[in-house]
Amino acid sequence: MKKSMRKNTDAVSPVVGVMLMLSVTVILAALVSAYAGGTVMPAQKAPSGTFECKIVNGGTWDNSGFTINVLAVSEPIPTKDVKLITSWRASDGSADTVVTTGPPGKTTNCYYWGFKYHVPLGYGPNIDWDPSEPYKVDQFYGNYSLFAGTTLYASPCGANTTTGGYGVTPQTRYEYYHTGQYSSGGYTDPMRAVLGRDWNNLRPGDRVNVKLVHIPTGTMLFEKTVTVEA
Repeated sequence: MKKSMRKNTDAVSPVVGVMLMLSVTVILAALVSAYAGGTVMPAQKAPSGTFECKIVNGGTWDNSGFTINVLAVSEPIPTKDVKLITSWRASDGSADTVVTTGPPGKTTNCYYWGFKYHVPLGYGPNIDWDPSEPYKVDQFYGNYSLFAGTTLYASPCGANTTTGGYGVTPQTRYEYYHTGQYSSGGYTDPMRAVLGRDWNNLRPGDRVNVKLVHIPTGTMLFEKTVTVEA
């Protein structure tokens, strides 16, 4: 009786097996070499923080402002890496969206009394500032980092009817007097830089969406719809 012979199709050819092992070895060696040489970098860890925001429009320059207080951060966060975005629709129907990313972003270039600066200005720990002196370069948005206790602040320009400003007379409450002085030559009023040219149309009760985005990782550090106060 003849024995039947069956071909074993389950086994892998020794040549194919050797080729597979060589391929895996080459791939592993390439990955190790790339990682050691810095070609493959680990993903950047996104920072985190706790913030609070307040927006006030009292109709005049001395009782209006935009403030963000940093309550806590996982690590110092350079403002050059933080995008500030505000968007709103006022009760009168006007609307605006402003993105502030720091120097050399045009929307953050402000000019007041011959002094050029970037907003929102920084106050607090690790920032060189002096209330008795003009704004220092260390306070410019993009030049300082966020720590627990840092305050980001912007307010409209104003003084009197001679120099003009926001709401400097009873007749110009909620309006700019000598408007061109505060929005020309590529520079703008600080509140316009943060909230848009028509921010003065906002009234108490209107709401503004405020975001802080970490640019390198795209992480949302903060987002809140803030109600405008008087």
